[in-house]
Amino acid sequence: MELASIFGEAVEADLQGQISALDDLAGKVDALHMELAGRHGLHILAASLPLHVVGRDLPVNRARLFAPNGRSGSQDKIIMTRFEREEWAVGGGDGLSVFETDIGCIGVAICYDCEFPLLVRTMVEAGAELILIPSCTDTLRGHGRVRVGAMARALENQCYTVVSPTVGNAPWSPSVDVNRGVAGVYGPPDIGFPETGIVAEGRFDEDMLLFAEIDLDLVSQARTAGQVLNHLHWVEQPGADLWPIPPVRTVDLLSDLD
Repeated sequence: MELASIFGEAVEADLQGQISALDDLAGKVDALHMELAGRHGLHILAASLPLHVVGRDLPVNRARLFAPNGRSGSQDKIIMTRFEREEWAVGGGDGLSVFETDIGCIGVAICYDCEFPLLVRTMVEAGAELILIPSCTDTLRGHGRVRVGAMARALENQCYTVVSPTVGNAPWSPSVDVNRGVAGVYGPPDIGFPETGIVAEGRFDEDMLLFAEIDLDLVSQARTAGQVLNHLHWVEQPGADLWPIPPVRTVDLLSDLD
């Protein structure tokens, strides 16, 4: 949303005007991330942004994952916060994806979505071992909800979760004027993982890079030989057998483009 600053004060102050302006930039934003992923040999989850989608009345909040081989995929935010519903007029997506990559199977839960167990569980049932959580919150309470949600999802699914928040202030912006949070990588507090479940964490409200080593073999070990087996025992919850697992789209980011 910071990109709206290049369109002048009139657009800066207009929530709906920002969305329309960013629609026109989305292709260039994605091309840049694709070029960076290829040049540096990285998988990059671009910051989510609101986009108008053909066939939908309201724009969606969409994150895009870029692989170094030129492939990409996207995940829309499913559940809207009050701000998105009541002020921004952004709507929820209607489907979940997991991304098969050469570094593992990845799911994406945008901000508020990580606070809902069944959304992440659906991705995990489809094979996800790593859940990426881009977030934007304007209070410590808001970030606390995301952080607690991320740690809970890592616990119950015995997987990794990674939170990447916006930080700092942009007082000219009605959408991202105040941003508070801390980057974090979390896992289940089980054998092979830190006892706290905190694999790595940055410093609150600081603009910084956070690096962590992720070993997906530990996910498999925890799920089969952990001190507890939350992932396996999920189905023993009352009502779990009544929950129909919705279809999930598997996006192939493994194969090189022809």
